Amino acid sequence: MTGDSKNLSVDRFERPAESGALTSYQSPVTSQRNPCWTIDLGLIGYAEAYALQKRVVAARKANAIDDVLLFCENPHVITQGRNGKREHLLASERVLQQKSVEYFETSRGGDVTYHGPGQIVGYPLLNLAAIKRDVVWYVRMLEEVMIRATADFGLPSYRVPGKTGIWIELGPAEEKLGAIGVHISRWVTSHGFAYNVSTDLRYFDLIVPCGIAGRKATSLEKALGRAVSLSEARLRIEHHFGEVFGLQLVSASPADLLQKLDAFEQTQAEQALLAVPAATGLEAGSQKCLSQRSAG
Repeated sequence: MTGDSKNLSVDRFERPAESGALTSYQSPVTSQRNPCWTIDLGLIGYAEAYALQKRVVAARKANAIDDVLLFCENPHVITQGRNGKREHLLASERVLQQKSVEYFETSRGGDVTYHGPGQIVGYPLLNLAAIKRDVVWYVRMLEEVMIRATADFGLPSYRVPGKTGIWIELGPAEEKLGAIGVHISRWVTSHGFAYNVSTDLRYFDLIVPCGIAGRKATSLEKALGRAVSLSEARLRIEHHFGEVFGLQLVSASPADLLQKLDAFEQTQAEQALLAVPAATGLEAGSQKCLSQRSAG
């Protein structure tokens, strides 16, 4: 990225050949931790969550709100990134309807993926200009958050060169535990990551996950062979997110966020109304000047 005005959707990046913890991509070194609100939206429809993201991004670009990390769980939905291929959606529209699975095309990077109950979806809405202006570093950091959270459960996970996300060994081939697809505009991030905890993995059969043929998705429960609560996994992800990005996490409610957004949008609306008479006055003055010249 060479300019703040650019919009980027991130799909895949070549990563270091070694697996495990980061080496060349390190957390920011700072004595001051900027605040970041963490908010659990619970079960929420994809369209509603996406609309909320856009409101937060607008406020963050205006510096009207701190960084925000949204957590949520979606009803069954398949999303396709800007670089995705429709043929990676294997199910027909009729099958999707029968299974009550929604489908959306999105502005994020990446290909086709599935979100549903039992999966933690995280939307970091951050101003990277205040953290580190490096898109590849940001994606690597999201992977690191999930790798560390997975390690808390005694389970090693790692990166695979050329395939964004985190993977674990189950049987003869690696299986994908966490996926990433982000969008960045004027260094403000949106979309994010999906981490499978107790996800019904059969729904991934409806797609070619992330456009990678021959690779399966897995879940924390499948890998561990025991039940894991979403709240337990979310708290671990939240902790490592603050640690990795050097942010001071502040727990807030959806109501707190909506109040902040409503105030910002009200101010924006009032400023827009004030600008109308001023613009009208300038236009009237220009018209009067032109009339006088014509008369002369």
